[in-house]
Amino acid sequence: MCQWAERHWPPTGTRDPDTALVVARQLGTRGRRWDTIVIEADRELLRQRALFGPQELDSDLLHVVRHAPESWAWYKDALPNPGYPWRYVRETIHEAADRGILKTRRNGNKIEIRRIGPYPDWVSRIVAIENKPDLDASAARALRGQVEKDTNLALADEVWVATNQTGESIEPALLERMPVEVGILTLDFPDASVEWYPSSLPVTEAGTTAKGHEMSAETKAKKRLALAERAYARGWRSYADTMRPDCSHFKLKHEAETWLPWCAAKEVFPTRVACSGSCPKFTPEPPAARMGGWPIEGGPGKAIKRFLARKRCENRPGLVE
Repeated sequence: MCQWAERHWPPTGTRDPDTALVVARQLGTRGRRWDTIVIEADRELLRQRALFGPQELDSDLLHVVRHAPESWAWYKDALPNPGYPWRYVRETIHEAADRGILKTRRNGNKIEIRRIGPYPDWVSRIVAIENKPDLDASAARALRGQVEKDTNLALADEVWVATNQTGESIEPALLERMPVEVGILTLDFPDASVEWYPSSLPVTEAGTTAKGHEMSAETKAKKRLALAERAYARGWRSYADTMRPDCSHFKLKHEAETWLPWCAAKEVFPTRVACSGSCPKFTPEPPAARMGGWPIEGGPGKAIKRFLARKRCENRPGLVE
């Protein structure tokens, strides 16, 4: 599902050239975790977000960097009351300064702060996808209550259920009366078909949690940004960590605006399981291949690993270009 989203999102049309994607797996809140999260981000604002580093900004850091002033000011004058002791704010200020995302100085006994730049409103939309490849009728019934809670809370702009194409005239997910707000996507990788289009959920309004409590619009906005920050910190997919770039058949191919692993022996985009030392086509590169600095910086697979590491930094996090 993540591979398909990286290449073909959105399923309902052509991607806006000004929109970048951040795709993450197994991410959510304390009470709810989705299989796939797609963050649609403004491309230029996402580049501005990179000014604040590759690491996640948690709620405490966001409180500081989002309200830090353009000119030097005492932190208690510059920041809104956090609702918890100021000593914790000071700890966060020191952490932000250590990470280089906030300027600090001493003015007598006071700590003054200044922003390094405005924190951008980089998140355009958040899409939650529940990935259930083998969604038979009983599994669809069990899933129905879960996605009903997602639509009641409306933390994501859209909620989808993704499943394998069954070839039936009516997919099981449709038979089991999923909430009408939930989109249904059937996959036969690399192809996909929209069986039901989702509704846009009221993310700027209060929602209802799974326990029946109301979540205010302000709290939802904070949780949405925290979710996007965690997705951002996941970074760009690292094929070098899960595959064998030291194989002489391992190549990189530019496909759907990104770099993907390519097996020249089988002429396919290999999976993590297929691209391993147990592959019958696996042919270790001789040390002289792609050496470029052997034995210190070169050697089998090292050039591709350096390239992928550089792309992770340049394109963080999953910025597709």
